[in-house]
Amino acid sequence: MTPQPLSTPFAFDTEFDAAGVVVSPSAFRPVKRSYAPLEVEALVARARLEARTEALAEAESLQAAALSAISEALASAAPALTQVAQAHREQSAVLAMTAARVVAASALDRFPAAPLQAALEALGQEIDASPRMVVRTGDLDDAARARIQQLCADAGFSGVVAFRDEPGMAPAAFQLEWADGRADFDPDAAFARMGEALNSALAAEAGHAETLTEGRP
Repeated sequence: MTPQPLSTPFAFDTEFDAAGVVVSPSAFRPVKRSYAPLEVEALVARARLEARTEALAEAESLQAAALSAISEALASAAPALTQVAQAHREQSAVLAMTAARVVAASALDRFPAAPLQAALEALGQEIDASPRMVVRTGDLDDAARARIQQLCADAGFSGVVAFRDEPGMAPAAFQLEWADGRADFDPDAAFARMGEALNSALAAEAGHAETLTEGRP
């Protein structure tokens, strides 16, 4: 391998015509070896500007890469977060139903005639013209039957009240039968229907649940 010279020799490449006029000037330009203070300051400022521009470009590139990584992480985590949110809704609903059932059971144990009274008040106009009404409940004593008769009278019913004991019925459960209709109440059946309605609502919500997407707060 031929070693390269440390410096380039001066080349006499200027061309002249016969009259001594320069036809092709030399392309040689000497390298500047010294700079004035103002030139040094200008070079330093330009170097700083170039370095700052490169640093900002690199920072923007790193920021874009970080945002892309965050976006991918959110996209992969969104389905799991949606499932966690739905599970939380379902567990909260089950807890609320359980608490409501405990409170309702305590209230019905303390006021077993309250559902029957509410039904008689709601059915006042339907039963007032009926000559006879059959009330099916659990085992009742004479005081409880007198209380139900008074409730019927307060609701506007003036006919005959016939009682039928149904030992298997819950204390607050009842069945009413009159000439034009019937009505009944069973706490267990009522909570079963509420549970079915709640499960249907949760299932419908799971099918249309909000998804967690980038850009949402």
